[in-house]
Order: sequence, then C-alpha cells, then structure tokens
Amino acid sequence: MPGSKSNLVSLHEDVINDTSDFSEMKISDGKGSVEKRTMTLIKKNGYHDSIYINAAKIFQGIHTEKHKDRILVRYGDDSVSPMLTFKDEYSQRVSYELAFSALKYQDLLEEILLDSCVYPCHLLVVMLYDLQDRKFQGREIFDEEEPVAEVRKIEHYLYSFRTKLAAALARCRIKHDALSIEYILPETIRKQEQRASALPLCVWINTFKISLQDVFRDLKKKGFTRVESVSDLDRYTYCMDQHCHDVLLFPSSLKEELLNLDLFADCKLLLQDKSRSLAVHSAQALLNTGDEIIVAHVGSHLTIAHMSVLTNDTMSRIFVCGVKSSAKAAELRNLFSHMGCKNIQLLHEDFTEIGPTDPRLQKAKVILLLPQCSGLGVGNPVDFILNEHGDAGLLRDLFQGSVSEDKLGILAERQLNELMHAMKFNKVQAIVYCTCSVYPEENELVVKKALESGVEGNKVQPYRLIPPVFSTCSNSEASTETFFKMEPSEISSGCFLAILAREKDSSENLSVKDILARAAAKGLLGGIVVEKSKEEEKKQPKVTQHRRNITGSGTEPKIAELLHRQTVSDIKAEVSVSKAVSNTQHNANRTNSSVQLKKSINPVSNTALPKVLKHTSHSSSMGKAYERQTLARKARAERKRVVLKPVEIVLPPVITSYISPQGNKPRI
Repeated sequence: MPGSKSNLVSLHEDVINDTSDFSEMKISDGKGSVEKRTMTLIKKNGYHDSIYINAAKIFQGIHTEKHKDRILVRYGDDSVSPMLTFKDEYSQRVSYELAFSALKYQDLLEEILLDSCVYPCHLLVVMLYDLQDRKFQGREIFDEEEPVAEVRKIEHYLYSFRTKLAAALARCRIKHDALSIEYILPETIRKQEQRASALPLCVWINTFKISLQDVFRDLKKKGFTRVESVSDLDRYTYCMDQHCHDVLLFPSSLKEELLNLDLFADCKLLLQDKSRSLAVHSAQALLNTGDEIIVAHVGSHLTIAHMSVLTNDTMSRIFVCGVKSSAKAAELRNLFSHMGCKNIQLLHEDFTEIGPTDPRLQKAKVILLLPQCSGLGVGNPVDFILNEHGDAGLLRDLFQGSVSEDKLGILAERQLNELMHAMKFNKVQAIVYCTCSVYPEENELVVKKALESGVEGNKVQPYRLIPPVFSTCSNSEASTETFFKMEPSEISSGCFLAILAREKDSSENLSVKDILARAAAKGLLGGIVVEKSKEEEKKQPKVTQHRRNITGSGTEPKIAELLHRQTVSDIKAEVSVSKAVSNTQHNANRTNSSVQLKKSINPVSNTALPKVLKHTSHSSSMGKAYERQTLARKARAERKRVVLKPVEIVLPPVITSYISPQGNKPRI
C-alpha cells in the first residue's frame, strides 16, 4: 500500500540502484542479408558545466510563476533576459532540453528540495533534475572543459545529500502512487509527451548534393528498409512522404543515430518539421521560369535552402528579408554555400519595412509568409525553437497547453499586418501563408480579415483562396478544401496552410448559361442549340492558356491554372454558337449580303468587338441549300471563334440566304 515502510524502502532502492544496460540487436535489410548493430544504452554521465549554466538561464525565463497564495519558492528578478553563449549546436540543444525537463517537473523538484530543507534556485533545480535522471550517480568530469565554480559547488552539495534527496523523491512517488516520475505529470502533458515521442522524423533530401536514388541506395547499404507508409515504420525503416516527393520519414527512435550518419553530416539529408516542407512545395508549385520569390522572414536557413533546391531548375531568385547584421549575413552565406545554394539574395530590412514598389522586387511573383506564431501544433518544441529561432516561451506555453489571450492577440495582429502588407505588392500574384498554430485566431481569421480589408486597392485584381497543390499528389486529399490543415497527432505536427492568388479578370466570371440566356433573350440564337464537339473538348487546355495570355490581369500560367480548377464547375466547356442572317433589297439583280455572327465564351481584351463576315451568293434550291447552310455553319464555327457579347442588331426585312459547303455564292 502507498505510504508503507516496505514500499518506501523498495522505491528508495529502485532510485539508487537503477542503472542502464547494454544490448545488441540484429536487423535485416529485407533482402535476406543481416547487418549486426549494437544499440548501446549508455549510462548517463552528465554534461559540461557550461550546459548547466545555460539551462539555468533558460529555465529562469520560462519557469512557472505561481499565484501569491501558492508561492513557496521565489526565484528572484526575471525582468532581464540572460545572455546565452553556446559552444556548438549540440550544447544548445541539450541546454534547452534540460531546461524544458526542469520546467515539466518544477513542482516535483521544488517539493524534493523543500522536503530536504534546501531552498531552490534556478541552477539547483536544473542540476537536481539531471542528478535524479542519472539515478543519483556521480557525474563524469570532462578534462577539456573549463570549470565553473558555481556549478561545482552546487554539484558537491547535491551529491553529499543524494541519499536524503533520493528518499524525498521516493516519498513523492508514494504520495502520488507513481511508478516513475513521468506519472506525476498531468495526463494532458503525458499524452503530449507520448505523441511527441512517437512522431516520425521528417527529413528532406538536398538534391544539390545527392539524388533521390543515391539516397535510397545508401540507406539500403546501411541496413534501412523502405516501407509503404508511416504506419509500417518500425526500427530501421523509412517511407516516402505522401505530399512532398523529396521528403522521407523515419521512426523517432533513430534520431541520434541518423544525425551521426554521413548523409546528415554532409548536408545531403536535413531534419526539419514537415510544415516547412509543405510551405515551400506549395510556393514552388506557383512559380514559372524566371519568377522570383520573397521569403518574408529569415526564420530557419533550412527553409530557405529547401526553397533554393526546389527552384533551381526555374532560374528563380529568392529574396530573404530581415537579415539585420553583417555577421548573420556572413553566417547564412557560409551555410548556403556549404549546402550548394546559389540563388539566394539577403535583404537587411524587415519585410514590413520594404515598400511594395521596391525596384529590387518587381519580378517577384510569390511571397512565402511564415510568421511568428504560438506554435502549439509542433511536436518537438526544442527542435522548432532551434531551427526557427523561436521564442523559448513556447516551452512554457506547450507545458501549460495554452497561450494567454494577450499574447495571442499580439501575435494575430502582427500576422494580419504582415499578410496585408504582402497583398500590397501589385506585381505579386500569390501569397503562401503558413503557421504551426492550432488557433483559428492565427489561421482562418487572419486570412479572412486580410481578404475583407481590400488593402490591395482597385487598380489590381483582388485575392481569392485556392487549394494548395503538392507534387506527389495528382489529386491531393486537400484539393477540395480552401485551407490545408493537419491536426497534431502521433504521425504529424499541426500545420495550417493557405494560398491567396489574384482573381481572374471579371470578364471571365460570366458563366456559359448566362451568356446563352442573354443571347436568347436578344433573339440571336433563333432556337438553335449547338452541342460542344469532342474536338473542342480536347482543345480546352490550349484555349485556357490563350485566355491567360490575352487577358490584362497579368496572372501567371501556373497560378491561373490553379484558379481555373476553382471555376471549372461553373464553366466546364466552351460552346460555339453560330447564326446566319442576310440582308437583301427587293431588286433581284443586285447582290445580297449575309451577316454571320459567331459566338463563344472565349474572352478577349476589353477593346475586342464581334467580327462581322459578309458573303454574297445565289441558290437554286431552298431545301437543299438549308442543309448545306447547316454544314457550313458548323465548319466555320470550328475554324474561327469570336467572343460572344450580347448585342442588339436592327436589320431591314430579312430573306434567308444559304451558303454551299464549297463556299460558292448562293442564289436567292
């Protein structure tokens, strides 16, 4: 029973004596051959002194502030953000992970220290978490590191009282009836941890350095087996992503081993959240050869590099905003050079500081907007913070499971301002807006408000929403939806994606039924209904391309193609309607003229007028001529199509003329 002496002794012994093991496993590459792998579960030996210092500084900024009536520990003044200095990427990652762990178990660690009559401080809490994680075993001291006196002092203090601290931990576990400290966490946090631990690793292939087929061969040599889907992932397996053709998914348990592969060391494979890959693929689908793209935030260099890889064949330039310092610019250029990227230009101004008429950006057709967001949809917050240069406050928000209304309001207002600023660039034809938020206030509502603002003005076509198109999906499951959304789950992080594209010219919005109805009302059809021919149906894509080129909207072909998909239910085919009318005088010896109007929904420029073709002819037979006239009408309708515009024609008394298939002048 919880609370008994026997349980206390048993738990105490578990805490002191529990150590890690070494194990060996064998795996098959799926072809019968077996590769021997040693999975070494190394006993944790602690970290460098500098990591504890940085983790304590991070924890200082994110620890939970309790209500006044519940405050047992005061940590001092947190108004000044501490300066962080990291030796390398590994040290940075471990520092954030250690601080996040201290945050999750803050209540437990404070209770242990107070039970042991020790008053906590930031560094003490962080180091206590690491000590209990090492089962209260001593830390290995690294000779090459420079010692930090404060760390050594607290370490000596904690280690000298390790038995007392272990007993306090055992009492806490008994109190909460917890098999391990993980069960002391709230259920929502435990589920979030389980989901994050199962989340597949998302990796994109840098085709500047290696082809997809070479990656597959290399992974096979290393003992990896390719499977069909995420649900089949197990140990040394991987699969292709269903949306992005250059993205691979691996089991989360392989993270450390993957990062040690030469494929990662040489920047041939890059680990990054899938939401960023979805965003760059959506932007790339909107570009034509020579089009340029604006990346509104410097964010992660991985996102920019991925965009560079995808646009290499289109000769597109990428403008990156917000690179403030020359040191940062030099760092990014070095990274891009190492990754093989050459089509990137850095701008020191923030995106909102750049005017829509800036001469440097007049060839830009697409804006990629990845604004700072609450980020509660991400699966691995530490990776997201490090890759996207995010705010460490995300760790606190994720632990609490929500964002304060004030913070959410500030973020949404900033996002709206940036999206509206993007809409002011008259030369730009599409905007890709992407967040990792689960809040409608940062997603649908921001897009809705921006579209309703009319900020783009009256001189250019307004924006409308279109579905994203992904390279691996001929018909994406999201193609019928206005927004693309992924909810946080065990197979994916949360993601929101919206694409805003310029509307087509208003003259293109008139449906076929409207055109025919207006023509019939004017008496121009004469009861004749002409069916669409199979030949016309085959020619439809070419006609659509022609429409894009001759309209004055400036819409680029790829964007117009996506817009056309939205309106295809309204205009499914192009219809040709012809009617022959002629005028004649009462004098039979004079030549009579006929007027033929050919009508189509194929739009032209605003100055285009219906073309009137005049023919004179004679006919000897009324009945036979009527049949010949019908055949001629259809033949000419196939050869030439002109805009159908409702017009009112006043003619003198009409005597119908007939035209022979050979084009001879018919007789009256």
